[in-house]
Amino acid sequence: MTEAIDVGENPARKPDLEKLMAAVGQGDQEAFAALYDAMAGPVFGIVRRVLRDHAQSEEVAQEVFVEVWRTAAGYRPERGTVTTWILTLAHRRTIDRVRSVESAAARDHRAALLARTPEFDEVSEQVEARFEREQLRRCLQSLSEIQRQSVTLAYYEGLTYKEVANTLSTPLGTIKTRLRDGLIRLRDCLGVTA
Repeated sequence: MTEAIDVGENPARKPDLEKLMAAVGQGDQEAFAALYDAMAGPVFGIVRRVLRDHAQSEEVAQEVFVEVWRTAAGYRPERGTVTTWILTLAHRRTIDRVRSVESAAARDHRAALLARTPEFDEVSEQVEARFEREQLRRCLQSLSEIQRQSVTLAYYEGLTYKEVANTLSTPLGTIKTRLRDGLIRLRDCLGVTA
């Protein structure tokens, strides 16, 4: 059974916050009301100084007192005063809110940037692909006939080097040399850097 706490109506007399906290830790609602009356101003003040928004400050202050109610049994006087403990909770909650607001703003900013990103331009992609194909055809025409045949069979028909050699009735080593030389010439013609 909890000891009755005098929460008195005398404003000149400060309540004993440690006794109130002990009673709150045991579920005493009257003690919590008295603790709230004593600490609401300082909690709101610290929150308001950081957040500046009145509505958010009230919301965070309310969250602080909900946390005080839930965790009052965990308060240890040897670690600091009740005022310090509650104001530390308020400060932490306030910082969490600032981070949450900043994170939401960053997400909104990224979403806005994505919304402004131009959609895939299919026409320009098709024009660019057509230009690249034409350039490749022109470069293939610059190869010798045997190089062009070797490259076409290996890279467009999907034949292995051995199959290209059999198809062209040419030794495998010769095909490898023609392919290497043909690819070097294509690279140079297309302006690709190695």
